Amino acid sequence: MSTDELMRAVEEAKKNAKKRNFTQSIELVVKLREIDLRRPENRMVTPVYLPHVPKNKLAKICVFATGDLALKAKEAGVDAVFSREDLMELREDRKRARKIAKTYDFILAQPDLMPLVGRVLGPFLGRRGKIPLVLPLTVNVKAFIERYRKSIMIRVRDQPQLMCWIGTEDQPVEEVIENAQRVLAIIEDKYGTVNIEKVYVKLTMGPSIRVR
Repeated sequence: MSTDELMRAVEEAKKNAKKRNFTQSIELVVKLREIDLRRPENRMVTPVYLPHVPKNKLAKICVFATGDLALKAKEAGVDAVFSREDLMELREDRKRARKIAKTYDFILAQPDLMPLVGRVLGPFLGRRGKIPLVLPLTVNVKAFIERYRKSIMIRVRDQPQLMCWIGTEDQPVEEVIENAQRVLAIIEDKYGTVNIEKVYVKLTMGPSIRVR
């Protein structure tokens, strides 16, 4: 899919959308063909790093960790750090567990806590299309967190299509296109170009404009 095709569609979507009293998001919609979603390997829930994300759109992140890793996560500026003890308490506090699953875009956990995070938060994360992700012990925590700050989660689960955020109407069109290309590359790698049936862009309250 060419840069020119994407640019035309984004500019047309911005032109055709009515002005609102808030900054509208620009969304990418991809419809797939001939994908059997009854087969787990054909579903997808994965984070995608976007090169251009405004400060007010950065992802909210919490970390489940102990010791030095917890300290590094705090120093990296994550929104919340929870200990093993916090996680044990969440087993009996479903209301708080549900709130955590709703509040944070990404839930990261050190490797040995992943099974417990999955058991405690899994039921609440799954219905929101989220999954817990591993925070490796040997990684540069600050760089790792900064990358997830500028990431989104894309999902293909029970319908052969996905819709995701790729920018805002006040961003330079070139930035929005680079974000869209990053998402499309992940989709093409997973399903192949031949299985991408239609691609649209739209503003939050605007009409869908077909890219191809």
